[in-house]
Amino acid sequence: MDVFTAMKGRRSCRDFLPEPVGRDKIEKILAAASWAPSPLNLQPWEFIVITNTNVKEKLFSEAKRCIKWILDKTGWDWLKTYNADFLKYAPVVIAVIGDPRKTGVDMFLEEGGAGYQHACAAAIQNINLATYALGLASLWFTFFEKDPVREILAISPDKTPIALICIGKPNGEILQIPRKDSMKKTTFIT
Repeated sequence: MDVFTAMKGRRSCRDFLPEPVGRDKIEKILAAASWAPSPLNLQPWEFIVITNTNVKEKLFSEAKRCIKWILDKTGWDWLKTYNADFLKYAPVVIAVIGDPRKTGVDMFLEEGGAGYQHACAAAIQNINLATYALGLASLWFTFFEKDPVREILAISPDKTPIALICIGKPNGEILQIPRKDSMKKTTFIT
């Protein structure tokens, strides 16, 4: 599949079929993630592959707690109907964990220390594109507090849970939401 086709065709999925995802596909997806760029090639990511129903239920409970807390704090009406059930029902959830000690030279800059997060984001994009190329769907999810997720997944306190990526076969067509014109968000300095 052409990379431009994959970038344009891939969309977030919130409704998955209960069919398991084969380990061979998961390994291909994670291999694609490992080809992402990173500062000094430090590859600051680690992955936790979750198929356990009880663990997914705990992640869902944490997301639900966050949704309620933010709704109470902000009053944003859209949160009243936001449903994170996909965390329970996606056949696979991949937790992407970042290591701040592998951020690169930006750790010495005044506003630095974000390189490892950017590298993990590039790995996540590779996960999403590889998932789509394999005929699956995904969702990049970040609606959680880090400490409870550290506890649920037994992540060391010196590492950062960056995202949860839900993966599976889509249950129907995925809504193709258009993108804004990139030239309206671009400045050329010549």
